[in-house]
Amino acid sequence: MVMAKVTYEELRRQRLEENKKRMEELHLPQLSQALKKTSSPKPSPMKQVKPRTIKTELVPVRRSRRVASKPAPDYKEVTFYERIELPRRVCSRLYNNRRDLSNRVYASDEAREYATKKAEELESSLEADYPTFVKPMLQSHVTGGFWLGLPSHFSKRNLPRRDDTVSLVDEQGDEYQTVYLARKTGLSGGWKRFAVEHELVDGDALVFQLIRPTVFKVYIIRVNTFEDSNGS
Repeated sequence: MVMAKVTYEELRRQRLEENKKRMEELHLPQLSQALKKTSSPKPSPMKQVKPRTIKTELVPVRRSRRVASKPAPDYKEVTFYERIELPRRVCSRLYNNRRDLSNRVYASDEAREYATKKAEELESSLEADYPTFVKPMLQSHVTGGFWLGLPSHFSKRNLPRRDDTVSLVDEQGDEYQTVYLARKTGLSGGWKRFAVEHELVDGDALVFQLIRPTVFKVYIIRVNTFEDSNGS
């Protein structure tokens, strides 16, 4: 039993030595070292920084001989307009009352019709050289949102086709700047100031006379003149 164990250990040692000699003959240790060196990760190259653009210029482009004799294409000029900023101004104490929608006062049909008729009479007396229209006031014009829609046919025929500043000149000669929105054909910013400072109410009728391309002369017919006319 002991002899068999000694013989096994001896045979194992002899095989290890034989395998070592064969590896040296085949140069396996050197190949292993070479593989380790080649498989080691290389440092990543530095990222290339793109050059910064200093300026750009338009340069002539060579055209094909096929189209060289043809005229160059036309380019449409596009203009961008800055948003119109109107100066803020503290309005009268009526502003808070106008924002309180619970205090709305509605004109009667008779009073509204009377004011509109008087406005139409005034319109007919104005010079025919200037375009005009009559606009009866509603609650949406004089309270809450303060938006004034203008007659579509009048706007498309007489007013600018893009957003612009439109001035309103009252009967005392005071001028108010408003923002005209061409797509919606109405007055937005600035109209609130005009409505509040002139104490416009539901049922009033306004005559707009276009005295210049973007300037309206505005005449106001008060709805309360109906009560005054009945009381007299």
